[in-house]
Amino acid sequence: MAHKPATFPDFIETARLKLRPPDVADAQAMFDSYTQDADVARYMVWRPHSFLETTREFIAGCVAQWDAGSALPYVVTLKSSGQLIGMLDARLHSHVVNIGYVLARSQWGQGLMVEAVKAFTAHALGAPGIFRVEATCDVDNRSSARALEKSGFLLEGRLARHTIHPNISAEPRDCFIYAACRR
Repeated sequence: MAHKPATFPDFIETARLKLRPPDVADAQAMFDSYTQDADVARYMVWRPHSFLETTREFIAGCVAQWDAGSALPYVVTLKSSGQLIGMLDARLHSHVVNIGYVLARSQWGQGLMVEAVKAFTAHALGAPGIFRVEATCDVDNRSSARALEKSGFLLEGRLARHTIHPNISAEPRDCFIYAACRR
């Protein structure tokens, strides 16, 4: 983790959650929690994982990104039990951080991702040189749009033919872009 920007913490805690660096040992818990779930993967840029090995390879890539500082794929766990329930991936681009996230279906509707996004965004916008945190979501993904709005993000527009969501279409789909900015 020597290359990770010093302005971003390894751990972020909220009332109910702990965000932490990924570990290769997370693969089984991640597979069991959500990577093989077609409902969870519906609006993702990846297909559901049919095999644990696919999740292992994904986690190995996350660890490598974290160590190189090219992205910060935080694992989201319940603080009370340590149960892995999702991820919040932060990609740094100069003064902008682009985030994406995923949450296990068993945890939907509890405001957990809103809590994680708010906490991460507060850290990011408090970091020197970071002025914007942004996220996109498919125009049909109302749950993700609501989570961003509840996290204090503002809808900035619609991006035509922006992202391929392979579980819906092989062609790029329109997405909304949301952002929270330092004032």
